[in-house]
Amino acid sequence: MVLSFCGKRAFLTRVTCNQFCPKRFGYIVLVPEIGEDLPDKNPLLREDGLLEFENVTVEKCVSVIGKQAVDVEKQVKELDGRVGEKEEIVDVFREIIDPLEQISSPLETTWGLAKTLYLGNSVLMPTKSYITIHDRARRARIAKFSSMNIFKAVKGAHIRGSESLTEEQKRLLQKYTLEGKLNGLDLNSEKKERLDHVLGKMGGERAKFRNKVDISTKQFKQLIEDYNVVRDFPPEVLQMFAKDPTQPTKGPWLVTLQPQVAANFLEYCPDRTMRWNVWQAQSRRSSTFGEKSLETSTVIEEIRFLRRDQAQILGYKNFIDMSMETKMAGSKENIMKMLEDLREKAKPAQDAEMKNLQSYAGQFGFKGQLEAHDIPYYRRKQLKALHNFEDDEIRDFFPLPKVLSGMLELCEKMFQIRIVERPSVNNNWHEDVRYFDILNEQEQPIAGFYLDLYTREDVKTHMKDNFGWTVGIRNRSTITNTKPLSALIFNFPAPIYGKPSLMSFDDVVMLFQRFGYALQHMLTTVNYAEVAGVSNIEWDAVEVASHVLSHFLFNPSTLKNISSHYATEDPLSDNLIRSIQASRTHLAGYDLCHQLYLSAFDLELHSRKDFWVDIMKELWPQYMTLPLEKKDAHPCSFSPIFSGDYAAAYFSHVWSRVIAADVYSAFHEASKDPEALASVGRRFRDTFLALGGACPPAEVFRRFRGRDPSPKALISILGLKKKSSKMPEDSGKK
Repeated sequence: MVLSFCGKRAFLTRVTCNQFCPKRFGYIVLVPEIGEDLPDKNPLLREDGLLEFENVTVEKCVSVIGKQAVDVEKQVKELDGRVGEKEEIVDVFREIIDPLEQISSPLETTWGLAKTLYLGNSVLMPTKSYITIHDRARRARIAKFSSMNIFKAVKGAHIRGSESLTEEQKRLLQKYTLEGKLNGLDLNSEKKERLDHVLGKMGGERAKFRNKVDISTKQFKQLIEDYNVVRDFPPEVLQMFAKDPTQPTKGPWLVTLQPQVAANFLEYCPDRTMRWNVWQAQSRRSSTFGEKSLETSTVIEEIRFLRRDQAQILGYKNFIDMSMETKMAGSKENIMKMLEDLREKAKPAQDAEMKNLQSYAGQFGFKGQLEAHDIPYYRRKQLKALHNFEDDEIRDFFPLPKVLSGMLELCEKMFQIRIVERPSVNNNWHEDVRYFDILNEQEQPIAGFYLDLYTREDVKTHMKDNFGWTVGIRNRSTITNTKPLSALIFNFPAPIYGKPSLMSFDDVVMLFQRFGYALQHMLTTVNYAEVAGVSNIEWDAVEVASHVLSHFLFNPSTLKNISSHYATEDPLSDNLIRSIQASRTHLAGYDLCHQLYLSAFDLELHSRKDFWVDIMKELWPQYMTLPLEKKDAHPCSFSPIFSGDYAAAYFSHVWSRVIAADVYSAFHEASKDPEALASVGRRFRDTFLALGGACPPAEVFRRFRGRDPSPKALISILGLKKKSSKMPEDSGKK
């Protein structure tokens, strides 16, 4: 389990708890370094290697992690001292890397348990307690990347190289060397002091940005008392807005700027003025058009300045060049070429889509030009009119037990594994939690995972619009003889009155994506935890396995295997299958161009000195068909790059989709030949799922595909070439 690799360089880290980054709040909690009367044996670990959830307490977690953190720091310091006393390191792995693997292992596992509890049962692990545990464990973990003698010895071995080193060992030495460099271990004392000052100040500015956006987000509230406004809202959406969720149709209803709430409101609200009010509040958060004390424009410029300073102190031309150290793309030029290749097809497609949508809206008496706050509402209605896509109807065909069993069967067949539930593991954090073993072709257990599917009000952690997480509890390591262990935690509706949990298609996609991510963690075959699974994979490639698995959902045979009507067991009709397939290409040009714009904005922002407003105004018309609204200040609340970890890395979302589409095209090409399809599945397992961070992702792709990646597959999958080559046709009927 890895939550942070180098602390000060958070943007270079990957999180095995997918899409999860805990936030700091305005309090300090002191952690006892060593718990009272703590036994030598870890009380949170069972004899069979699984975790002891039955009798776990916050106090026990804090005590164990406090002791383990002290032990890690002490042992790393002792190892650093021994290394410094030696004239020569003969075997860097036997003398340094292997001992560090042994030192880190117990803390990593306990940290994984704490994270799982936090997401699965916040009563057992409250937010304050988890943040305390997380910060303490993270500080202990970075000790091995901040120790000077260890860094010098590993860097020397990396520079010298050796024919006897395996690919994995070379990659591991490269990782330790890079982490030390980015922590400033190559700098003299004066520059190191400057770096620490810059990083400390930048941490404060990022926290300031986050706090201002949070306050601005919470300030907006729009009360609705007229049922006519919400009459078309689906029951589960209406419940989201109701002040009394037990009586969703009674009202009043409250609209906020929480992403899931605002997105659903813009999609279903028929009142254009109300939609505009929510959209303008959302797009102007923390801007100069609002409360002065909450504006973030000056904070944005300060963060940009500090990042330039940080990069230059470390010897890079700019922040982009520093970011590229951990990206498959390698350079800004490579990224911009990919963005332009996609824009070339997506922008004309978007132009056609907007004309089509404008015509469709006109059928309802809409006059004037469509604006940003109109798009979600009319795209939903058009999707239903053109392709009969109705989420409530589709939901009836995706009962969770059927979807889950179908997904597991698909993975068993595709990757030559068996996934077997172990009912005897029943002392989990909740009675609904299940445990599964993954067996190889010799029926030997190679990994395991906990599965927590259902929402539990006021108990499970909800983070804005994220309803699912993959937690890498423990990595594979032959040094410590440990197998991968993971937890998948979701917030799907619980079964009620004998009716199973019914999933929206978005829910199904998310389940497949999270499980694809988990497979990369669990099916790794490398030896060192530091490069096993998703650890040490470049940011723009770490989501590839997630996207590849979700591509199977648009294959008719897969859809039929994971679905049936929950009451009648009727199969999914061909019409509904076509409807689901069409949903992927509907307004695909518009959606992709928006992602391309945000990616380009992030890159230009961190490579130029122009004011952010000027960069925004320059780039927007290059990517977006709709004109930029005069007071649109969306960068002022663009948290992923200013307070999150995606600075100079936002393009990673698009890049991973490009790679995944190209990977999936190999499966598609072999789909009519069972033997060829099985061969592709084995090759995918032996490359993307097995090699983890022990091999550069560009090389992993070449071993799988036999060439370098191309955006052609994504362009084809999204239907962009067809859209861009012809004028819009029928826009749909009322």
